[in-house]
Amino acid sequence: MIENQVKDFDAVVIGAGFSGLYMLYRLREAGYSTRVIEAGDGVGGVWYWNRYPGAKCDIESIYYNYTFSKELYQEWNWTSKYPEQKEILSYLNYVADKFNLRKDIQFDTRINAAHYDEVSCRWKIQMNDGTSVTAKFFISGVGCLSATNVPNFKGLENFKGDWYHTGKWPQEKVDFRGKRVGVIGNGSSGVQAIPEIAKEAGHLTVFQRTPQYTIPARNYLYDPSFIQQTKENYEEIKRIMHGSPTGNGIQIRNVSALEESPEERSKVYEEAWQEGGFAFTSTYNDLFTNEEANKTAADFIRAKIKEIVNNPETAKKLLPDYFFGTKRPILDTGYYETYNRGNVTLVDVKNDPIVEITPNGLRTMAEEYELDILLFATGYDGMTGPLFNIDIRGRDGVTLKEKWEGGAAVRTYLGLGTAGFPNFFMITGPESPSVLVNMPTAIEQHVDWIADCIEYLTQNSLDTLEPTREAEEEWSRHCREVAEMTLYVKTDSWYTGANIKGKPRSFLIYLGGFVYYKQKCNEVSASGYDGFVLSSRMTLQ
Repeated sequence: MIENQVKDFDAVVIGAGFSGLYMLYRLREAGYSTRVIEAGDGVGGVWYWNRYPGAKCDIESIYYNYTFSKELYQEWNWTSKYPEQKEILSYLNYVADKFNLRKDIQFDTRINAAHYDEVSCRWKIQMNDGTSVTAKFFISGVGCLSATNVPNFKGLENFKGDWYHTGKWPQEKVDFRGKRVGVIGNGSSGVQAIPEIAKEAGHLTVFQRTPQYTIPARNYLYDPSFIQQTKENYEEIKRIMHGSPTGNGIQIRNVSALEESPEERSKVYEEAWQEGGFAFTSTYNDLFTNEEANKTAADFIRAKIKEIVNNPETAKKLLPDYFFGTKRPILDTGYYETYNRGNVTLVDVKNDPIVEITPNGLRTMAEEYELDILLFATGYDGMTGPLFNIDIRGRDGVTLKEKWEGGAAVRTYLGLGTAGFPNFFMITGPESPSVLVNMPTAIEQHVDWIADCIEYLTQNSLDTLEPTREAEEEWSRHCREVAEMTLYVKTDSWYTGANIKGKPRSFLIYLGGFVYYKQKCNEVSASGYDGFVLSSRMTLQ
């Protein structure tokens, strides 16, 4: 624990998840004094908090890890194709122990404010425990999905039962046995949790606002010989991860869905459905850019829902009517089948809205439901929410929220920095590929770029770096133009901020592909950081 006095560091990093751990490793290896500030009492980031039943990753485990250390890759053994939360958390704890990272992490602490001081060219950072530190570099590793969203339902404070949010799950096991359980929301966390809770609950009522397209994961345990093979092919796997459009092993067929006959297309979709995972999203190259092509995939999944769900009325409620994949694509294990259970009820709250939480349950316009436990699987205030939760102020005392107009005018350069905020870096920030590529791959690329940038500044006796307004305007415009070429912007989702009441609509994920993005970042650094203003304190005085 830091004593109750100001301390000076070269860098302060927010969060001890994938981003913060690797950022700490890189900077410390380079000789920079670094402090990571973490709200939880352990490492793991999103995988520390997301302990809900059924929580697992939807990226194959052999790709969902670091590649910076061959030794680390050789030592760790994944047990299944899609790793569960506990295994990912164990992996990150193993990383923290292997590289002795904990000694530079301050746990159980939140950053309340970070203000840039133009005189000293340092960030003054205040914590919720009364301590404060200063740093030359302030680096966000908060991720895109760490600000939980609990809708402001009337009467929640009067609920006599227990309630939880999937994104802040308790460490101890929640006992659902024989209980009347209500789940509000059926995004990724809801789709994963609902089948598991249904196995245990006395009765489960799912309050659905928007139905989801989900694809069977078809998870399975790895054969030890396969794991050994991946270790032997470490260099090739690393090359695939860092050289593919999505940062993992998925290869998209270079064929339009409209080029093949309905019979051929149906066969391709069926084979992908049986294979499971994101094989389905990689069947055709125009599923996310062509409405007619997208409809072929959407129709196939809608037919599957009708085939799986026994009750026609329930199946009808579960049929999505928006473009497939333009909300977060979801992998499931027995999700649709869960609605065939006798102890599960589906309530369509778009047609029968929730009015209030009552002391004994929940009331919609048409009916009241008695509940012992209430779960919010209502997701996050994505992309900007985690950053806006901290009072971050750049030049002239302007807050990040003010500069970005509460999310209505987000402007970054490469998702790495923003004008007016010197030496402030964002790992997988808004307008980077972030959540639509394999996150560990994106994180490693960002961390390496930031660490190399800091080393460049040091070697050239430079004190500050920040994007020019012209560069960030051009990059933001490019991001919007690429997004407008896709179907993503035609659907309300957390990608666009539509899940948060009153949040300005925008699409803050770069869709040009990881390979092009990485190439652009490399060109910027190779040019001496074109698009950034670099200066020393002498030139500022």
